[in-house]
Amino acid sequence: MAREEFRHALADLRTAVLEMGELVLERLKAALSALTEGDDDRARDVIEGDETVNRRYLDIEADCIDIFALEQPVAGDLRFVAASFKITTDLERVGDLSTNLARYALSSRPDPFPELDISGIGRAAADMLEDALSAYETEDAGACRTVAGRDDDLDAMCQRASERVARELLERDPEIDAWALETVLDDVASVLLTIRDVERVGDHAVNIAARTLYAVEGDPELIY
Repeated sequence: MAREEFRHALADLRTAVLEMGELVLERLKAALSALTEGDDDRARDVIEGDETVNRRYLDIEADCIDIFALEQPVAGDLRFVAASFKITTDLERVGDLSTNLARYALSSRPDPFPELDISGIGRAAADMLEDALSAYETEDAGACRTVAGRDDDLDAMCQRASERVARELLERDPEIDAWALETVLDDVASVLLTIRDVERVGDHAVNIAARTLYAVEGDPELIY
């Protein structure tokens, strides 16, 4: 592969990763919206679109393998290709988490604990993912560290929400009938799973920031 063609291949790889990121972010926001609004049609669209994300992932994987095989990149180029491949792995997993959220939307009442502000927690995670992708696009090391620094805030939000759900369950009327109790338990399970998966979205956003930082500076400080 001639050097100019190689540079074009790297640029195309970055574009493909960003396009996959845009698709995944769109699916994540749609799933969160379906959860809070009880939009079953939107939830089904997210679930049915999972295969599109998987195909994007496999296409980019093939592109990375071709670059490794044909050019054998070194130094910064090697880090960029390796980081890009790993970032697509994180994006594919966020796509899976979005599918999970859409399934919770289909199986539970819309926003059963509105005082928890699940939509706010979801926005915080989606914003982290969006900013991590922007840092990858612009190779902004400072932005990578900023995204990583916000993870503790998201974790704290998720922890408080989980504790609030547990308290509400304990404070329920002990004389509640069996049917109502089953509904409450279903809501609790759905919300706790939602919180867990939103927190994982934040973890993947940190991973993307960490891999970008490694590609830019060769610094593994955020890798874990």
